[in-house]
Amino acid sequence: MKTGTIFAPATAVGRAGIAVIRVSGDAAARVLDDLCAKTPLPRQATRVCLNDPEAGEKLDDGLLIWFPGPASFTGEDVVELHVHGGRSVVAGVLGALGKLGGYRLAEPGEFTRRAFENGKMDLTEAEGLADLIDAETSAQRRQALRQMEGALGGIYEDWRSRLIQVLAYFEASIDFSEEDIPDDLMEQTHRDSLILLAEVDKHLADGHRGERLRDGVHIAILGPPNAGKSSLLNILARRDAAIVSESAGTTRDIVEVQLDLGGYPVVISDTAGIRETQDVVEQEGVRRALNRAADVDLKVVLLEGERPDSAVEALVDGATLPVRNKIDIKPMTNQPTINGIDVLGISAKTGEGIDGFLARLGGEVQSRYGLTEAAPLTRARHREALEECAQALTQAWPTEGPGRQPELIAEDLRLAVRALGRITGRVDVEDLLDKIFGDFCIGK
Repeated sequence: MKTGTIFAPATAVGRAGIAVIRVSGDAAARVLDDLCAKTPLPRQATRVCLNDPEAGEKLDDGLLIWFPGPASFTGEDVVELHVHGGRSVVAGVLGALGKLGGYRLAEPGEFTRRAFENGKMDLTEAEGLADLIDAETSAQRRQALRQMEGALGGIYEDWRSRLIQVLAYFEASIDFSEEDIPDDLMEQTHRDSLILLAEVDKHLADGHRGERLRDGVHIAILGPPNAGKSSLLNILARRDAAIVSESAGTTRDIVEVQLDLGGYPVVISDTAGIRETQDVVEQEGVRRALNRAADVDLKVVLLEGERPDSAVEALVDGATLPVRNKIDIKPMTNQPTINGIDVLGISAKTGEGIDGFLARLGGEVQSRYGLTEAAPLTRARHREALEECAQALTQAWPTEGPGRQPELIAEDLRLAVRALGRITGRVDVEDLLDKIFGDFCIGK
């Protein structure tokens, strides 16, 4: 970790009523003497005049909060300056701080990295903080808050502590084989390992719920030409995101729109109409539509008539919401189904049935990717480390073939412990730190 006292704006650049400038490090208290000439009470907002230490010029009349370490965000001495948000004021205060010896501008994520280095949070909590800053929907905010408050790190640390205990018992049975060790100790370590492996496997088999909620659920609108796919996309986007025309085959490429659907982040794609065609460009559009259908999390298959052709019908499966458009022209007289799934009726022209469609689509997203009681994993690096842990435990206790030597089992258990430790930052994390904290904004 780089040393020195760091400073940076903690609020976005631009004209605003208030701007917050954060200072952290061993020399942070110099701000109290050199810029304010005042020693406020800890953790209480105090009105101060900020002055340039060299020119003696008044910079602003604002508030200061003093957080002596270790009771601060970073664990170091921290000063927060709440100043007026004009560009000149912020530039003047930053320039004055830069004149103090031993001060330097913070790098991206350096405040949070120092909090991690000083034991104020683990890596999953730091990642939760980053997700909270980036959250755009209520569901993303709730998931990020849970992770930032330690719900996910608590699961992994519990597994790690239990696995360390298993490893300690197992190594004791090896190192003190001639001592008075309980006969069932080896059996107990085996049983505890398998219980933990089952919990890890269940955690991994979550359908990427947390990752989808963090990055967005991908939905594709599919169907034949002129079914109204682009019109439906424009209704969902509440703007003319896609070209609408009575001419078949207007949509050739994929058009994406990001939406907040009932608090859940979704990315909805309008695709080319699926049909047989001799047009080379349209053929490419159909190919891309079918490829997108294979990759998305949910599909909306939009129909114009009672029954789709075989190519479109083949797209309807358990992750599909079939919808019949243009019920203003031809109303639905009964409840049709396709492959056992009820078909909804809408009119993209009049808006009839749209509210019911949105409720059904939102319900599908929530049931698949909504928050559950157990915190889900949210990043690919978590999944990779957990898969490595599960692999090591499986290798330690093979279900078939001859039993492994105790020394090899112990090494596999150590590998599993290290894999879990990397998630929270307990071991082998130096190569991860620059990437994780480099994604933060400067003042965080």
